[in-house]
Amino acid sequence: MKNDIIKRHREFLKDTLRKEYDFSLTDQHRGVPAPPIQKPCDPAALRIPLLTPPEYRNSISDTDLISAISGRESRRHYLPDALSLAELSFLLFSTQGVRHAPHPSFSLRTVPSAGARHSFETYLLVRNVEGVDPGLYRYLPLEHELVFLGEVEDIEMRVTLACFGQQFTGAGAVTFVWATIPYRMEWRYGPLAHRVILIDVGHVCQNLYLACEAINAGTCGVAAYDQQEVDELIGVDGEEEFTVYLAPVGKVKK
Repeated sequence: MKNDIIKRHREFLKDTLRKEYDFSLTDQHRGVPAPPIQKPCDPAALRIPLLTPPEYRNSISDTDLISAISGRESRRHYLPDALSLAELSFLLFSTQGVRHAPHPSFSLRTVPSAGARHSFETYLLVRNVEGVDPGLYRYLPLEHELVFLGEVEDIEMRVTLACFGQQFTGAGAVTFVWATIPYRMEWRYGPLAHRVILIDVGHVCQNLYLACEAINAGTCGVAAYDQQEVDELIGVDGEEEFTVYLAPVGKVKK
């Protein structure tokens, strides 16, 4: 039984299904309209405009790419210092920022995605960001804004418990949580969608690692979490949208 499970999971990593699947069965091929590239939000909800690259450029250190790649590492110890709104704006643009949206059904962003489908929504559990009250937010990449989703009592404890007691996960100034809406990818790729969703989220988190190097911050990607607890924490249904990765971010001593 154990070997059968391992074998099935290894097959998931391969691209052999491409030769077996009939792409004429996908909703895209059948002419079904593409799903929205961004979840709608309550028009009455509080929204916080973020700084654009020209606005925050002077607030971000001029770190060359070689230094960022060489210095990148998983960091689990954070200072109590706050992130500035400029720094948070930079991290969000670096991980899901829209460079160009030529069509309502797709966008070109700062990270690659299979078919430019970008299946992720970015949720933020904010503890210590200047000018942003603590609570749960979602990033709106098309507008480059945050939308406030609600207060969360004792964020640090809630995140830590949802990550099986890993204390560093709730100790940063903010915890990024990436949830996927799988149909965005399934619409084009059918059953091949799920493998590339996981590839895509790796691109996103690596950009976060590199961007953190430019603001004297650190992060650590986390794939060990209680699925139901984190989904409930960010308010998603766990079926049509669910967590696939998270990462705390905080200032570090280098």
